[in-house]
Amino acid sequence: MILTVTPNPSLDRTYEVPGLARGAVLRAGTERIDPGGKGVNVSRAVAAAGHRTLAVLPLGGPAGAALAGLLGTEGIEVAGVPVAGQTRSNVSVVEPDGTLTKINAAGPELSPAESEALLEAVRSHSADAAWIACCGSLPRGLAPEWYAELVARAHRAGTRVALDTSGPSLTAALRARPDVVKPNAEELSQAVGRPLATVGDALKAAEELRSLGARAVLASLGADGQLLVDASGAHFATAPVTSVRSNVGAGDASLAGFLTVGGRGADALASAVAHGAAAVQLPGSLMPTPSDLVPSAVTVFASVPVDRPLTEPVP
Repeated sequence: MILTVTPNPSLDRTYEVPGLARGAVLRAGTERIDPGGKGVNVSRAVAAAGHRTLAVLPLGGPAGAALAGLLGTEGIEVAGVPVAGQTRSNVSVVEPDGTLTKINAAGPELSPAESEALLEAVRSHSADAAWIACCGSLPRGLAPEWYAELVARAHRAGTRVALDTSGPSLTAALRARPDVVKPNAEELSQAVGRPLATVGDALKAAEELRSLGARAVLASLGADGQLLVDASGAHFATAPVTSVRSNVGAGDASLAGFLTVGGRGADALASAVAHGAAAVQLPGSLMPTPSDLVPSAVTVFASVPVDRPLTEPVP
């Protein structure tokens, strides 16, 4: 079982439009309403792959109730922590070429009691968890060290932790030695404070995060593939994508693919890449099922191509 923690979940509305024009009235071709939040998406991808998952998250107001209901229809167990504020709603607008414009609401501010209740919910439901996946930004009211405290408590209970966050909350959590962190290229660049122009730059940055405490780094490099750096060395893998329909939740699908195959080594990396490639070809934040995956299309390189330039370098 994979337990996910999403401190700032959402209801996500996704509209597909023929083009985005500022100040114009747009007609949406399709509309989707999905459960949102990075940890929520990991749970959805784990469930779509046929594995058991439990989502721990704060829930408030009608939006929170709707979110819990949507997760239930996808076969996801929910451990909701009642909060006084309203669960946020986000809006994504997708153009035909896959360009995504997203508006994220701030979400509710959690009180100290609600913060502790969230940590306690993780503890009380994690006995059967192979992994705890902690994902996304922290809501107002939670200090940057909140994830570090969660990682420390999980390790004392003997549970492995995957962390997908950025900024001060990532930096603070590294000291607690999470078992794997999953930055994208921009987050990786931000964490080390320098630009990334090549796969080799990303490799050096991932190694630096390991020196700061991460036991493994799974870095998403967008269209260029994914990089895994751990105690055994470094692995790199790619997969072709014929068309990008929406990249919402693609990184979360990748993390789910990585964890469901054990969260270690080249096989887990290949699963992560296959899940990410499938996710970007689906509408909205729809998560891939086994029938969407093409594992044979994934190429795992014998050595990391350090001189390969990134398609979208991070300045």
